[in-house]
Parts: sequence; C-alpha cells; structure tokens
Amino acid sequence: MPAGTPISWVSGSLVRLTQMANGHFSPVNLISETIKKIRKPKPWKHTEPITRVQLNKMRDEFWDTAPHYGGREEIWDALRAAAEADLSLAQAIVDSAGVIAQTPDLTICYDERGAKYELPKYVLSEPTNMIRDS
Repeated sequence: MPAGTPISWVSGSLVRLTQMANGHFSPVNLISETIKKIRKPKPWKHTEPITRVQLNKMRDEFWDTAPHYGGREEIWDALRAAAEADLSLAQAIVDSAGVIAQTPDLTICYDERGAKYELPKYVLSEPTNMIRDS
C-alpha cells in the first residue's frame, strides 16, 4: 500500500480509502482484501521421528501456553479449532473469527486489532517422519 494512503475504520471494518475520479473516496475493506484460501503446510520433517502420542503432547503444550504470549483467547480458540478441522471447515472458522491469514498455511495470522499469532507446523499437520502405530 503506498505511503500516505488513508486508512480508516468504517462500520467496524478497517478500510483503505481510494479516491475516485469524481474526488470522492471509496472504502475498500482491508480485511476481505487480505483473506487467503487456507491450505495445509507443505510436507515437513521433525528433527527426529516422533509418535502420535509425542505429537499430541507437543500440540497440547503449545495450545495450553499460546494465549500467554499475547493476542485474544477467542482467536487462539478459533485457530485451534481451525487447525484441528478439515480445510473447508477451517476456512469457515477463520473467516467467521475475523482472522487474517498472512500465510495460507495459517503459520502467521493476525486478528482485526493487529495482534500477531504464529502457529508451528506441528499443530497444523503431521511430519513426514512420524512413527505410525502398528
């Protein structure tokens, strides 16, 4: 966005004001402008093979501590629900919570107030070297 572009709140939405040919300004919703269709992260490998139990423990520890690093608890809850859902439901959860995905794999997100939320890949997908239960 060019420096000096007017930004404002209009009806509860963050908008960029674009000047029209007639001199009037038209609001463009920055939130809807930045919504990305979400996807699972690219395949990744953990530093060492881990079991499902170990992965679940890592995930639980992350979600238990994440709200203490800032942001709003309801956004963390929505991100957890999205991370644990299939992609179409995850998209609906993210959209309805007003989450702005900077990256389509949800590893970096923002809320409408500008708070940043960083999610590790291990809460979003399984590693390629996970030890499968037999």
